[in-house]
Amino acid sequence: MSVFDTAVLAERTMAVERHLARVVARLPASASDLQPASDVSDAVVLHLWQATQIVIDLAMSACLALRLGTPSSYADAFRKLQQAAIIDDGLADRLVRAAGFRNIVAHAYESLDLRRVHAAATNGPADLLRFLGRLKDPAKGR
Repeated sequence: MSVFDTAVLAERTMAVERHLARVVARLPASASDLQPASDVSDAVVLHLWQATQIVIDLAMSACLALRLGTPSSYADAFRKLQQAAIIDDGLADRLVRAAGFRNIVAHAYESLDLRRVHAAATNGPADLLRFLGRLKDPAKGR
């Protein structure tokens, strides 16, 4: 049983999937082809950031819905879900790094390392989708 209304979680999942599809559509095969201040890099960063933000928002809400306490940070939300066995240790670690990526995009966009962005855009979407799956059925994380 989900901690969220099925329709709300489905809508948020579709939004994440739309953003990630746009990342995939624009992401060049090579990190060296992701150039700063280009339409491609802007699209990749924006859509990855938006997908990540939706997942973070859901993590924060899940902590409250599951009565795990109010997270002190985005990373803390994933740690609380890890401690409650909703998500496994490896996924929690990767989602904490995703929260860090979100913060860098939001607060220090000019200093982004596009090689790291490329790696996040290549490897991170699976973790975002895996997290959404855990919210649909929290018992699977146990």
